[in-house]
Amino acid sequence: MARTTEPSQAAADGLAVGRQTPLDPDPTDGPSPFPPIAEYAFLSDCESNALVAPSGTVEWLCLPRPDGRSVFASMLDRAAGGFRFGPTGVTVPAGRRYLPGTLVLETTWRARGGWVVVRDALCVGPWYHQQRRSGTHVRPPTDYEAEHILLRTVKCIIGSVELSLDCEPVFDYGRTEARWEYSGQGYGEAIAHGGEGDVQLRLVTDLRVGFEGRGAHARTTLREGDRAFAALCWPRSQWSASEEYWAERAPPPNAEEAFERVERTAEFWRHWINQGVFPEHPWQSYLQRSALTLKGLTYGPTGALLAAATTSLPETPGGERNYDYRYTWIRDATFMLWGLYTLGFEREANDFFYFVADAFGGEDEQLQIMYGVGGDRELPEEELSHLSGYEDARPVRVGNAAAKQNQHDLWGAVLDSVYLHTKSRDYLPERVWPMLKRAVERAIANWNKPDQGIWEVRGPPRHFTSSKLMCWVACDRGARLAKLHGDRDLATTWRKAADEIHADICEHGLDERGVFVQHYETTALDASVLLMPLLRFLPSDDPRIRNTVLAIADELTMDELVLRYRVEETDDGFAGEEGTFTICSFWLVSALVEIGEVARARQLCEKLLSYASPLQLYAEEIDPRSGRHLGNFPQAFTHLALINAVMHVVRAETGGDATRFRPQGVALM
Repeated sequence: MARTTEPSQAAADGLAVGRQTPLDPDPTDGPSPFPPIAEYAFLSDCESNALVAPSGTVEWLCLPRPDGRSVFASMLDRAAGGFRFGPTGVTVPAGRRYLPGTLVLETTWRARGGWVVVRDALCVGPWYHQQRRSGTHVRPPTDYEAEHILLRTVKCIIGSVELSLDCEPVFDYGRTEARWEYSGQGYGEAIAHGGEGDVQLRLVTDLRVGFEGRGAHARTTLREGDRAFAALCWPRSQWSASEEYWAERAPPPNAEEAFERVERTAEFWRHWINQGVFPEHPWQSYLQRSALTLKGLTYGPTGALLAAATTSLPETPGGERNYDYRYTWIRDATFMLWGLYTLGFEREANDFFYFVADAFGGEDEQLQIMYGVGGDRELPEEELSHLSGYEDARPVRVGNAAAKQNQHDLWGAVLDSVYLHTKSRDYLPERVWPMLKRAVERAIANWNKPDQGIWEVRGPPRHFTSSKLMCWVACDRGARLAKLHGDRDLATTWRKAADEIHADICEHGLDERGVFVQHYETTALDASVLLMPLLRFLPSDDPRIRNTVLAIADELTMDELVLRYRVEETDDGFAGEEGTFTICSFWLVSALVEIGEVARARQLCEKLLSYASPLQLYAEEIDPRSGRHLGNFPQAFTHLALINAVMHVVRAETGGDATRFRPQGVALM
């Protein structure tokens, strides 16, 4: 069943259509014009996010929401817009880091004549809607709010350096070039116009800006001690006309205030991370960076969690496995709540819980697998043929057709989320009881039907083991909650259904070795069944659980990193190879701890942490042959699994029960 092909043979197998397998690119190819995915820095104000390349160019920014149309998209086509602010003619920085405990990026540059330090931030400031509502907030507002300003500051620390500003928006995913005009009396303020439905951009700087085609450009020489800034601003939504917004939250008028705004944003992030509870451990920084990343991937007005900040970063170099992940997946709910509660961030957990509750709130509403960050149900998929794609990986997609798929794990994710939320508070909100009942009944009505599974395959529906596992979770957690709610008859009915599903999985989901398989009609392995010990489907010392975990560790891996499945054994509707799925590798760490293989779990966890990007971020996949990150970036699911895995290892090694890091009685994810 397991593929044992060596890399050289795998390359030979990939010579169909006249080229090597995508995961082993032709060494004669020249250097890529695109930076490695792992080299991007992630910025967020919890309403928008941006990716910054090592060159200092903002290569990804969508407005006014993170799932909106792009204004900078050069990470998907080098002609689709970017915004650089840095030393002229120098594109390789001397160093990059986040200011500790923040999402403020600091880049140090060495130029021929001196050194400069650039700091980039999406600004967060005090709540400023005093006279009227914001128009976007559904969750209770905090004391802070996104200012909708991408702020870039620079200071010359020695010598003299020529500084360049090159801002070239191309609206609507590279379709509409900007039209610039001055908006003040001097050269320091300008407005960029796009097409219908595009937000206006306002550029404010203490440099003298001129226009060349679609770009606004400026040059100046900084000497030791000199400072400068550039602020790109936009209205928050269709409810805020730009004039109203800019009068209410004006961009900084000078460098002094710009530096203060950056520091204020850093203080916001440090204050937020300081509310968390982190173990004293050498891996603490990975937990903190993951927490900051998850917070940055949260859309504050609704509490939604983006799966990732990007679309169409390829899972296979040059391949077609390119999807839009700028939406919120319901299956992330359990993992998100567990991770946030574990680290002490109860407000964010509460906001995301009620986002899920709102999504499934109407009596006639069918629960979808994903939603827009505003709760949008329609996510039509479109291929953007005018974009070349990251390193020629096509098609570039926006929207996601998987929103209409049948995936039966949904109901288990919702029920485990309700259970987790309830046990953390010893209270079941009455408004979620009707939602809970509908979810359990739908799980009971559909568990014995085929679906597309957790990986959203676009091949034929199957009886996926993990989907039936999550239907069991729905009934099991539903029975527990019904008992808590005082409905013993319903608890008995749902417990009977849970037992029926459990017996069916144990009868049909095992191969002759006693290993749980991908679906009922195969002997192929699938990493999703690693969730079994984490969801307490069977005791961790059950031979079937141990056999399954060790089979995946030994047979569904490349250089110890876990594949979600073997593509040659699974009709997923796509061609080509894919990398190892990092979330699955972190699941394996947690599962190894569960079965008592703590030393092996720690070794794998150390290896996975060594693959982190220079800024401790993760994409969806890792190519074990090169260490390259693949897929959309940064990936929330990966960081959630990292938190789970690290906490498993930490608690096991400190002699404690890992469940002490979660609310009493909640299933450890």
